[in-house]
Amino acid sequence: MGGHAVRPHRAARATKTGWTLNGYGTARRPATAVRRLMAVLTASAALVAGCTTGTSEETPPTPRGLKQYYDQKPSWRGCGNGLECATVKVPLDYGRPQGEQIGLAIVRLPARDRSERIGSLVTNPGGPGGSGVEFIRQAGGLFGRDVRDRFDVVGFDPRGVGESDPVSCLDGPQLDRFFGTDSSPDNSHELAALRTESQALADGCKTRSGPILPHVGTVDAARDMDVIRAALGDAKLNYMGFSYGTYLGAVYAEQFPRNIRTFVLDGAVDPRLSSTETLIEQAKGFETALRAFAADCAAAPNCPLGSDPGQALNKIAELQRRTDSAPLKSVRGDSRPINETWVTTGIAAALYNKGFWPTLRQALAQAIQKDQGDLLLALADQMLQRRPDGTYSNQMEANMAVNCVDKPNPPDAAAYQKEVDKAEKVAPHFGSYVAWGGLPCVYWPVQTKKAPHAISAKGSAPILVIGTTRDPATPYRWAQSLASQLDSGTLLTLDGDGHTAYLGGPPCITKATDHYLLTGTPPKKGTVCR
Repeated sequence: MGGHAVRPHRAARATKTGWTLNGYGTARRPATAVRRLMAVLTASAALVAGCTTGTSEETPPTPRGLKQYYDQKPSWRGCGNGLECATVKVPLDYGRPQGEQIGLAIVRLPARDRSERIGSLVTNPGGPGGSGVEFIRQAGGLFGRDVRDRFDVVGFDPRGVGESDPVSCLDGPQLDRFFGTDSSPDNSHELAALRTESQALADGCKTRSGPILPHVGTVDAARDMDVIRAALGDAKLNYMGFSYGTYLGAVYAEQFPRNIRTFVLDGAVDPRLSSTETLIEQAKGFETALRAFAADCAAAPNCPLGSDPGQALNKIAELQRRTDSAPLKSVRGDSRPINETWVTTGIAAALYNKGFWPTLRQALAQAIQKDQGDLLLALADQMLQRRPDGTYSNQMEANMAVNCVDKPNPPDAAAYQKEVDKAEKVAPHFGSYVAWGGLPCVYWPVQTKKAPHAISAKGSAPILVIGTTRDPATPYRWAQSLASQLDSGTLLTLDGDGHTAYLGGPPCITKATDHYLLTGTPPKKGTVCR
């Protein structure tokens, strides 16, 4: 959901794009917290244990016209650190399956106990735009011990992402300008600049990636997952999706409810929300996380924001206002003006994971006490996947491409302004930044009229939805909503901070989730972990 189902953007501007970017929750240990967050920011019927996929399950029928895709056998090759890589072919346009094909990059970490192997566990780290291949490379070993023993943990780059016919829109300097544009315009000149840069991104995507843009939406990506399921040799799909990956999973469940064995949707997105409603709710989520951070900082010694949580929030707002006209300095000599936009993006990046709150305190101390912004800029660069040489991964361009075609958008900038006004009222620190982040979708060359709707996935096996009470990017109420929409949904709650829960949450979360994946039996309704 990134920013999102989340749109990163200014609240995560949080990336100036949408949905939630990847992220995996609060850490149990500081060292692993860093590994988990870097994996996020670099980078979105019950069976008894012991049965083998395919021996006791009936293989679903192959959709008409897609036999060549469902019957393919990937050519696996070793690709380092015990991983195996391959490519799965899918049609660019499912309406014309005999037409152009695209290749999806996939990777798997083989089950350690082959004699007790259950099947594959397909994953998605979020975004949209997060590379599932890089996710497994960096975080595959962090899955629960029992899961690692009995499942091949699989990642894939969805169409338009990473190594799978990636969307391309702008070069590095152009993206610097886009991400650095003032997303809280105070006058007509700043608003015109924001419109210009948003139009430039949309035009760049049309020029460089026009043919694939109509086909990168979540509905097509979900159909790809069913092809991957068949290519992996699994009669039923086991899946774990984080953040936007929960929306991808829900859309799959809607299309293929009877092809599900186990589904874990962690950091859930509410599919009923419109594109702008999603942004407004996400902005509120970042406000909740910022309040939690401010209270935590104020209770600690030497907090650069003072000892009063309310005053701490005011000091952050003052830093935002000050850097709107007077950017912070760069000791390391970065040529980008470290303005309000970059400052807010850096703050949002650290809110994704509580393990990075000490880093945020340090970054704010440098900004407030020394007028230096390098650490905030580094946090922003990690989330935006900007490399040291000034180039970017395609995560944020893919993020925008998916979000813009998934749901209808306001017809023009004037209509969009009204939605921004709503966001500013409920989220004073992040509302403008998050909401304006979706403005390029107004100018997008491909639009949809299909309205968002509830997803019930009637007829599916039990689906486990995980929600964290103070999740900044996917508010807890979204998890409550999705679990209630799904006919077979069960909500598992983490009373805690950070974005998503499984890879960084307490043993209670891991134990309940792993038991469900192995047996198909979800935890008791109303279960809360702390």
